[in-house]
Amino acid sequence: MDSTNREFLLVDGYNIINAWPELSEEVRNVDLASARDRLIDIMADYAASTGISVIIVFDAHQVEKNTGVEVVYTKSGETADHYIEKVVDAIGREVKVKVATSDWIEQQIVIGRGGHRISARELYQEVCSLISKRRAMEERQGKNKETLSDIIDPRLKEHLKKYIRD
Repeated sequence: MDSTNREFLLVDGYNIINAWPELSEEVRNVDLASARDRLIDIMADYAASTGISVIIVFDAHQVEKNTGVEVVYTKSGETADHYIEKVVDAIGREVKVKVATSDWIEQQIVIGRGGHRISARELYQEVCSLISKRRAMEERQGKNKETLSDIIDPRLKEHLKKYIRD
């Protein structure tokens, strides 16, 4: 794929976790690591469904690549916002880059550097819409499944029944 046609979505991990009801509830009822894992799973599914390269950024130090998304934990003393700004600076004018955050100041900086913004709520709605569409498609496919018995010639079917009973 031509890299100029690639699209990236940088996700401000903790901002999204705190903004999405089920993830913030997960933090309250279970733990932060569980909410991070769930966000990673959701965004991996999103990346697979849309073809968009997703990078989730958390404040900390570490980088992992798993389940179809890149997960970045920033260096000590570096914020997720700063990391996102550096990435948008580096590629924001050459490729399409969206940043998912509800931080208004961060959104303005991203737009000023050539990126696009999507709020936590908008990303949540987009993910929910994708899930609903997939479920509807799976239900339609499930109802339209044909078995061999559905498509076989009725005379051959009767002929085969004789051999199955014997």
